[in-house]
Amino acid sequence: MAVHLGRRGFVGGIAALSTGLWSASPLRAAAAMDFDEARHLLSRTSFGATPAEIHAFEQFDYAVAVDRLLGNVRRTAGTPAPEWLNQGPAEVRRQQQAAEAQRKDGVDGKKLEIVRPIQEQGRELKNWWIEEMLATDQPLVERMVLFWHNHFTSSMLKVRYAPALFRQNALFRREALGNYATLLKEVARDPAMLIYLDGMRSVARQPNENFARELLELFTLGEGHYTEADIKAAARAFTGWSVNRETGQFVERPGQHDDGEKTFLGKTGRFGGEEILAILLAHPRTAETIVQKMWLEFVSLKPDPAEVKRLAADFRRGGYEIKPLVRAMLLSPAFRDPANRGALIKSPIDLIVGSVHVLGLPVPEKTGLVRMLQGLGQVPFDPPNVKGWLGGESWITTYTLLLRQQFLRRMIEATTVASMEGGMMMAQRPNRRADRKQQLPADDSTMQMQMAERRPVEGRSLRNAGVEVRLGPTLSGVDSAALVRTLLPRQPIDSVDISGTPGVAVASAMLDTAYQLK
Repeated sequence: MAVHLGRRGFVGGIAALSTGLWSASPLRAAAAMDFDEARHLLSRTSFGATPAEIHAFEQFDYAVAVDRLLGNVRRTAGTPAPEWLNQGPAEVRRQQQAAEAQRKDGVDGKKLEIVRPIQEQGRELKNWWIEEMLATDQPLVERMVLFWHNHFTSSMLKVRYAPALFRQNALFRREALGNYATLLKEVARDPAMLIYLDGMRSVARQPNENFARELLELFTLGEGHYTEADIKAAARAFTGWSVNRETGQFVERPGQHDDGEKTFLGKTGRFGGEEILAILLAHPRTAETIVQKMWLEFVSLKPDPAEVKRLAADFRRGGYEIKPLVRAMLLSPAFRDPANRGALIKSPIDLIVGSVHVLGLPVPEKTGLVRMLQGLGQVPFDPPNVKGWLGGESWITTYTLLLRQQFLRRMIEATTVASMEGGMMMAQRPNRRADRKQQLPADDSTMQMQMAERRPVEGRSLRNAGVEVRLGPTLSGVDSAALVRTLLPRQPIDSVDISGTPGVAVASAMLDTAYQLK
């Protein structure tokens, strides 16, 4: 089926083509869940759900299920940390310089292919997080880590010191469902953030405004609720907050701090960074910014202004505790409204990590998954800019929709007759333009050839595959109708034959446009 991305947008377009929602009945007053509501809850709070996981939650009353998701939160990762975690930035720089020199000298005048520490640590760091997403028994925590990573962005490309980004990720996990005020204060002192937004070079004689600007525009108030004078005052307040170049740890340098009088958001005093953060946390707009972004993450692409204000007021009065906010959002009528099922577009991480989880694919080496994510525009520790990934309908273009389908075909083949190793080795997408728009070049014969090479094994159509299609342990023993209902949040756009083999049903459902939604 051809999908045209016009003014109506991707979600609206396929909704109009659909003959109805999977669960067309109005929202029930009773608290107990059915299969579709359990699926919806898990699809928004995890990276895909298997039939067994859905059935396990279906037995609970809805509020009990939500509390189980939010209970016994583990604040540390289960995947072992990389071996280089305790290396200081000076040591990493020395290793990098030595590798570059060895590469330049080469052998017999030829440059050598040398493993460079910064690039290799970056690769291992991305693989480590993908492993944690796949292995975690608390996917909601990991989703919140990703949410905060996209709110307080930092990238390996700019920071160039993997241990700092690992520790920032650990901070996001500690406060994933903890306290936003604590998280904001810790982020302001976080070495990765200080490097990324040039705070480590901000001194009294020359304040750097990058962190102050993003603090007001993205992290707290939002555009239109502050002035340029407020940015300059905040920048002065944060001078002297820096990073030790040998250890990579936060350090405060009083001699480089501007301790003069400042006027910020109508208040005057000899403010430092802590006072600026306290003023921002007392402002109603800060809570509203967080609630609105969280609404887009969990509920729908159209926040309800009245509900945002109500939830934000409770959030601020409650001292910025994150867990009660998430609970209130998951229990809200808007979240449970059947009209909002399938109303969000899967991010590349949702699509790739979720598909691997649901299919139960073994992935010993995560680099292939990272390459897939790179092709689709969302690599952990590599956001496009300080605003992070825009999400929503920006995930879908004519190019990315085509590439998503090609990646899914490879995944499906990996469960049948192709090896996972070969199926995952995707060619990287062309270099992204500066504005990061994901568009297929008008005349790119190389890309067209790569696409042509990614056909199903032996040219067979997966929609017409026979009994040779074998499913992994996560889907085996489940009938075709239940499998399709597990995979799709709405009725399929194309015709999915549930009378065929389970393998065929899975293949056709995953290639249906509705599979791109959650």
